[in-house]
Amino acid sequence: MFRRRAGARPDERARRVWAVCSRVLDYPTPALADALDDLERLVPDDPHLLALLDHLRRTPLAVLQQDYVATFDHTRKCALYLTYFALGDTRRRGAALVGFKEAYRAAGVEWSEEHGELPDHLCAVLQLGATVDADAAWRLLIEHRAGVEMLRLALTGWRNDDGTTGSPWAAALLALCGTLPALEGTEADAVRRLVEQGPPAEEVGLAGYAADPALASGPALISSATIPVGAPR
Repeated sequence: MFRRRAGARPDERARRVWAVCSRVLDYPTPALADALDDLERLVPDDPHLLALLDHLRRTPLAVLQQDYVATFDHTRKCALYLTYFALGDTRRRGAALVGFKEAYRAAGVEWSEEHGELPDHLCAVLQLGATVDADAAWRLLIEHRAGVEMLRLALTGWRNDDGTTGSPWAAALLALCGTLPALEGTEADAVRRLVEQGPPAEEVGLAGYAADPALASGPALISSATIPVGAPR
């Protein structure tokens, strides 16, 4: 089990990092290109994110989009879904996704199914923490820390076509992990087990995950309008 280190909590710097990461880990769009200067002003002293923002600024949008799809949509090891690494597409993952929806509701917002995205998407959790409830997002990140670290390892070990190692998007995971407590004890063991085993094989899928009637309504809305996640469908 992951334990919250005494006195550790998300501070203003962490929320700024999360806000930037939630944008740069999303599918690249013209809106992202227009926002790069504003994002840079949020994290003027973060070397990881500044390097990534510079890469996004220098690379043609069409190339960024192609690279993004090749990295996040075509490889299981770089999934942006926090429950996937430990649970795969199994019935247990469906229950975990309902838990994410309950966490959003407890924070005062309601997850929207309208755009077909899943609530454990890392960009959504980070946007929740940056704009709605930092503590709620912190708990989700700590509970699924092994998945965050698996994604970091996959991106830092990414093999590029030119023979170099390391995806440009690894910088966002390095910045994110820098806002979380250091891995200790069972946390490091959990990451190692996931590295060795990989996600569970597909079994019964996610049918029924969104059928919880208790989550059918809520006061506010989290959707692609406020938390953009994934490539346009």
